[in-house]
Amino acid sequence: MTAPLFLVDPGALDGLGPDDTVDLTGAEAHHAATVVRQAVGDEVWVADREGHRLRTRAEQVSGDLVRLRVVARIDEPAPALRLTLVQALAKDGRDEDAVEAATELGVDGIIPWQADRSIVRWKGPRAEKGLQKWAKVVERAAKQSRRSRWPELEDLVASSALAERCSGAGVTPFVLHEDAVTSLATAVLPPEGEILLVVGPEGGISPQEVDRFVAAGATPVRLGSQVLRASTAGPAAIAVLSAAQRWR
Repeated sequence: MTAPLFLVDPGALDGLGPDDTVDLTGAEAHHAATVVRQAVGDEVWVADREGHRLRTRAEQVSGDLVRLRVVARIDEPAPALRLTLVQALAKDGRDEDAVEAATELGVDGIIPWQADRSIVRWKGPRAEKGLQKWAKVVERAAKQSRRSRWPELEDLVASSALAERCSGAGVTPFVLHEDAVTSLATAVLPPEGEILLVVGPEGGISPQEVDRFVAAGATPVRLGSQVLRASTAGPAAIAVLSAAQRWR
């Protein structure tokens, strides 16, 4: 079984290498010692969310301190071509399911989108609560998949702001749409920059939104002949692009 991964603050791993030590404290130490029940000699991964990861062995384990000896260091550079999922808010937790799977599959950024046809609405304090909930989903999924570089979770956007994002420099936007002619699997990808994958809610993306995004430079694309749920389309698209760019 793969060793568990625990977190330290960004910068805490700077300059550390084999035979150095790193400490887990607070909630992470409690989780390692009490919940996971790590013991002296166990292998443990430590990451800082920014692409730095250490393989370590536990030297000291208590409820408030776990001291780890570094065995090896792995530094993961930021990708030249970022994959960002624009996920419309969806009912029954399907948007959270999409965020979870996308994180496990290696997405680099996540943007919650208040689409015209979204049944779920984030208004006022509910927007901050929704973001916090998505952040917890990202944390669980990133730990489970042993990610050392975590996706950036951005603030909620409306369709007007999303259209502006689509027209940004270095951005290649794709709108997943069942009536599209172009297949995502055959789309030409740039060597660097950012790909935006726009996924609508249960009722689909409105024609007005599609027109607005296309006018801003987006390309409608399909994944196949099947119609996928809001929870499935984004992760499936990430897998398609990752197979072409990363999983080699």
